[in-house]
Amino acid sequence: MDIRYRFPAGFWWGSATSATQIEGAAREGGKGKNIWDYWYEIEPNRFFDNVGPETASDFYHLYKEDIRLMKEIGHNSFRFSISWSRLVPGGRGKVNPEAVNFYNHVINELLKNGIEPFVTLYHFDMPLELQEEGGWESREVVEAYKNYAAQCFRLFGDRVKMWFTFNEPIVPVEGGYLYDFQYPNVVDFRRAAQVAFHTMLAHAKAVEAFREAGIRGGKIGIILNLTPSYPRSRHPADMKAARIADLFFNRSFLDPAVLGEYPEELVRLLQEYGQLPAFRKEDLEWIKNYKIDILGVNYYQPRRVKAKDHLPNPYSPFMPEWFFDYYEMPGRKMNPYRGWEIYEKGIYDIMVNLKENYGNIECYVSENGMGVQDEERFIRDGMIHDDYRIEFIKGHLIWLHKAIREGCNVKGYHLWTFMDNWSWTNAYKNRYGLVSVDLRTKKRTPKKSAWWFKSLAENNGF
Repeated sequence: MDIRYRFPAGFWWGSATSATQIEGAAREGGKGKNIWDYWYEIEPNRFFDNVGPETASDFYHLYKEDIRLMKEIGHNSFRFSISWSRLVPGGRGKVNPEAVNFYNHVINELLKNGIEPFVTLYHFDMPLELQEEGGWESREVVEAYKNYAAQCFRLFGDRVKMWFTFNEPIVPVEGGYLYDFQYPNVVDFRRAAQVAFHTMLAHAKAVEAFREAGIRGGKIGIILNLTPSYPRSRHPADMKAARIADLFFNRSFLDPAVLGEYPEELVRLLQEYGQLPAFRKEDLEWIKNYKIDILGVNYYQPRRVKAKDHLPNPYSPFMPEWFFDYYEMPGRKMNPYRGWEIYEKGIYDIMVNLKENYGNIECYVSENGMGVQDEERFIRDGMIHDDYRIEFIKGHLIWLHKAIREGCNVKGYHLWTFMDNWSWTNAYKNRYGLVSVDLRTKKRTPKKSAWWFKSLAENNGF
């Protein structure tokens, strides 16, 4: 077959997911409660169709079958997360032997099938007891996380070489402390800034624990959802709006993770408005000394902004949106189910930025994908014909290929996600998987995209 876009040898083809979204068994195997288990208990109405995380896709029981299927559709790598509340119920103290057993089985099964495990330590799922102490607002929780990370390296570091401290650390900041779409549903920028800072401090301490663990051939990184900020026009006011949006939503985590320091302009801006978090001088040294080896990039959609049309209400809570308005570009291509713009070139722009401004750090696309509602509409001959997903992946890979050709240090592409999974407050509203999951029977059925992905991985291109 004619391969027009060939990727470098050893390229990682696979997918990504997280513990709370696929494991299920929320009350089994000695697992403690996390904030999602708790929030669902108290406010089930906040979740689409009132569906919570208790059974999810039941990976806890069906992992062998799933890993076999991953191999069959061409995976050579797979990113999943360890549930802190499963491994260390309550967040501190003794590890849960049943959890150790489960994760050992998953890791060994992946390796047996020639799939490299990529492990995320934290994917939005704070143990409830630690949230009650203040979650990431608390320095004690930062220390508890460092100990949890060290336990993971000790237990699994002999086989797992690719580690990631956090997935999309800005999302719990936005969801939990600014815009009320995640527990604990606080709206307070000052507290959000504290959560963001302590998350980066926890990240640096986990990197330190990783260095101390001396995992041979191991690498540690972080997964960031980088959303390029595009100005409406070249007018200086629009350009400034985009620059400030970029500072808040991208550089607030990207700069400390890769460069070891915060952007001066962001610090000045927060100072001016009295929104700086509390920190100690040695915290900044930690962040400076413990930088990442590899960066995971999640990309779904662009952020388009313009200068504000109206002055912010001085009596409203301080928000990033005091400095820009969102802008809907005429003629944009949309995924109508998620309400997200599809802009494939964004993936190229991110990689070029990493090359030019971040030392061309080793990176990979850790998530990219398309969620669609009611996919049953597309069943023919017992299979979902999701040509829209194949087109979506191709469109992004063409731009990724161009970035690689121009010297960007990109090592792989992971789709979100392997099988339809539970998606936080959206539950199962939109489906993202290469494999469909029948929610009643948990039966797995590969979609057309799964077989296309298999040929993509086997040919190392398309």
